[in-house]
Amino acid sequence: MFSNALTLWTGALLILSVSLWSCTTGESKSDCCLTTSDRRIPQRVVTSFTIQTGDEACRIPATIFVTKKGLKLCAPFPSKNNWVSKLIDYILYKTKQKYNI
Repeated sequence: MFSNALTLWTGALLILSVSLWSCTTGESKSDCCLTTSDRRIPQRVVTSFTIQTGDEACRIPATIFVTKKGLKLCAPFPSKNNWVSKLIDYILYKTKQKYNI
């Protein structure tokens, strides 16, 4: 009887530890860019963007552009006069036109 109780407790402890481990090692809430590319992305294929600040789980600052096909492309963080900031301005302009803002 003692052996059965010990086996039951060991099994329960194993299940609990596996479930806690999977909770702590699960994927983060969002995708992160691990590297960026300086290759220019055509305006006609991009629908939206997000800025990755480079804190916590996402280690590098970047711009994530989403294409019409749903692909996520990692570009450098926008600076004052680079192609990334110009593409962001274009997307914002098109969004304002679409929603008459």
